[in-house]
Amino acid sequence: MKTELKAKFIQYILGKKKEDEGFTLIELLVVIIIIGILSAIALPSFLNQANKAKQSEAKTYVGSLNKGQQAFFTEKGTFGTKIEDLGVGIKTQTVNYKYSSAGSGTGTSSTAYSGSSLTGVSGVIRNYSGMVSLITEGSSSDATSVAILCETTAVAVTAVVPTSGQACAGGSTEVGK
Repeated sequence: MKTELKAKFIQYILGKKKEDEGFTLIELLVVIIIIGILSAIALPSFLNQANKAKQSEAKTYVGSLNKGQQAFFTEKGTFGTKIEDLGVGIKTQTVNYKYSSAGSGTGTSSTAYSGSSLTGVSGVIRNYSGMVSLITEGSSSDATSVAILCETTAVAVTAVVPTSGQACAGGSTEVGK
């Protein structure tokens, strides 16, 4: 009798497992709703990080152009007028930004670069501008070059060249020197 009871118990357990296999429609719907909520929360954060990466390109490029301009001035005694003259190996246009340079010779005026975003991405990323200028320190007539990097305070705003070698123009803030 014990063997017969054991056999029926095993059949009962095996039969019950077959009936309870799988998920109910309610359980599947709950999981889909939870995944939807999580993705709705994560997507804006992901897109924001992608835009920050695009902006990082401009910060790096404009900073490199500033450093290249300072090195060019140290070697040649004048500011370069074209990006190609600086020898920094930067393209004048990328997928996200277009870069330009305008030199002013050897005066206290400066050479400026602005990265203005292109049409496809202009509504979502900030623009950047940089400037290298000459300043005299103390009572000596020795001049040194000073660089500044500015970021627009809002997206889709054209980059404004800094007004002097030490201050960003209105509508932009300093992000590096």
